[in-house]
Amino acid sequence: MQGTFHILTFGCQMNLNDSAWLHRALTVSGMHEAPIELADFILLNTCSVRDKPEQRVYTALKRIEWLTRNNPRAFVGIAGCVAQQIGENFFPRFPQVRLVAGADGMSRIPDAVEELFRFPEKRFCFTHFEKKYLERPNRILDSCPHGQIPISPIAYVNIMQGCDNFCTYCIVPFTRGRQKSRNPQDIIQECRDLLSRGVREITLLGQNVNAFGKDRLTQGESDHSFSDLLRLTAQQCRRHSPSVRLRYVTPHPKDFTDEDIELFAELSDTLCPRLHLPMQSGSNPILKRMGRRYTMQTFLNLIEKLRKARPDLALSTDLIVGFPGETEEQFQETLDAVREIGFMSSFSFCYSDRPGTAASRMTDKIDPEIQGERLTRLQELQEELSNRWLQGRIGLETELLLEGLSRKQSDDPRLESWKGRDPWGDVVNIALPQHIGRTGSLIRVHIQEAKKHSLIAVPADRADA
Repeated sequence: MQGTFHILTFGCQMNLNDSAWLHRALTVSGMHEAPIELADFILLNTCSVRDKPEQRVYTALKRIEWLTRNNPRAFVGIAGCVAQQIGENFFPRFPQVRLVAGADGMSRIPDAVEELFRFPEKRFCFTHFEKKYLERPNRILDSCPHGQIPISPIAYVNIMQGCDNFCTYCIVPFTRGRQKSRNPQDIIQECRDLLSRGVREITLLGQNVNAFGKDRLTQGESDHSFSDLLRLTAQQCRRHSPSVRLRYVTPHPKDFTDEDIELFAELSDTLCPRLHLPMQSGSNPILKRMGRRYTMQTFLNLIEKLRKARPDLALSTDLIVGFPGETEEQFQETLDAVREIGFMSSFSFCYSDRPGTAASRMTDKIDPEIQGERLTRLQELQEELSNRWLQGRIGLETELLLEGLSRKQSDDPRLESWKGRDPWGDVVNIALPQHIGRTGSLIRVHIQEAKKHSLIAVPADRADA
């Protein structure tokens, strides 16, 4: 297939991973990536979990309109959550859009693009939810000439699609469908293939990752739990190299089992000491209205067990400010919980209505000005906690996985500035002698300095120099 493409991605890590797969698939089909102004096919992979990313999609479409006017061959595709939400309604509003595909339609995009090039009058809308997870040809790289698609040392592997929780504020069950877990053997095979291509860190992805397998179990298809999958994946990592790292995101607090918790100790040589654990609110009445199905006491008990299993575990979280009916006292409970737990980082947002959710029908909405003021206070507290965490890293000797050269290079021509991450997920910058650094390599480093959002290190053998 001849032609050029450009992909714009909005939203979560799952969208980024979907876009990476589609990039490979289009490249293997014969297309070439190009700047957006030169692309024949422009794909917007979209997010509607919050209002702001959705509005950015419409803004981008208006800006892209003139590009398609200058190139009669060019057309636009919309994928992801907004595609699922709006569907065919994109077509009359944006004539340049000829392809709409929800999460379950992603695997059909490469073939559809080829047909759309051949038949300019056609349009496709793939927003039907499948009953089971549709496997994608993840071995698609086998068809690609060596070096045509660079492989990152960090890979993300989807283990499931959708969610069954129906939290009252969340649109995910409506845009990504009900939970569908992948076959464990397909997941392990994908991990095996990635490791053979030089990947040094794997993150397992899911909207409710630690509920993996529950849907398959009810259908009599599998007896693999999330903890079973973690063990199998860790075994593959160890077989390839004892230094390969394993992570997962995003778990739900209510779905943690004691076995899941103990795996932080059992797999401590592979499973990184970092966990993103969405709290959303520190107030029990608000958690109940959110449909979260845990109390703050059970949340704090979970953290106590996790830290007992892995004393060096670092925690990050998600927080919603100004949920309908939230009082100042209830917001203070959130501040108190954040302070008590000491999250290393957090993603915090003002509540916004999402179409079709139960919370959108609640009448006691919080004034946007009050929401904004509360968000500022929360983020100021988090900045203080994040700075404390980074300052506490100074003097630590750890292992750094190099991801690539830093944008800002060293003033010393004999040195190259590299960027990587430590096992806790911190961004670490380091200057290395030229030709020493290599993407994907692991080096022992000594943390010397903390910046606002990152760390500065030197090679461990030069720490006393």
